[in-house]
Amino acid sequence: MQTVRLYELRGLITPSRTSGGTRRYQAKDLARLQQISELIDRGVNLAGIGIILELESENERLRKALAKQSHRQGAD
Repeated sequence: MQTVRLYELRGLITPSRTSGGTRRYQAKDLARLQQISELIDRGVNLAGIGIILELESENERLRKALAKQSHRQGAD
């Protein structure tokens, strides 16, 4: 469990919390942990994992923006 806390400290995961402060992991958190584990198995360090996850998030954001723009242009 210490490893998961380290990932949280590094900003790699952000579980929700109960009012008492207990971490609550959702399916997206577990998928992220699986992804982190796979990257570590490939030899990527935590700094590299952080960069990869940021780039993937930005890529997803841009895909959504592009889809939204394409949808708007199709409606015109």
